[in-house]
Amino acid sequence: MRPTTLRALKRAAELTRQNRLTEAVLIAEHVILAADSYEGDEILRWLADHVTDFTGEPHNDRNGHDNPKEPN
Repeated sequence: MRPTTLRALKRAAELTRQNRLTEAVLIAEHVILAADSYEGDEILRWLADHVTDFTGEPHNDRNGHDNPKEPN
């Protein structure tokens, strides 16, 4: 996934936690629609792995992060 896409998704998660859903959708929608099929699959996996980034609920693993392969 391109770094700009990842930054946009993380920003959308942050805005969602702040109850700024309209802004979050505007940011995420752009990168999702611009993604090719390969990146689209990566985005779907990232979203599935980071649901709690959007909900603000505690993470499931010991180090406070859903994906142990990705640094905090």
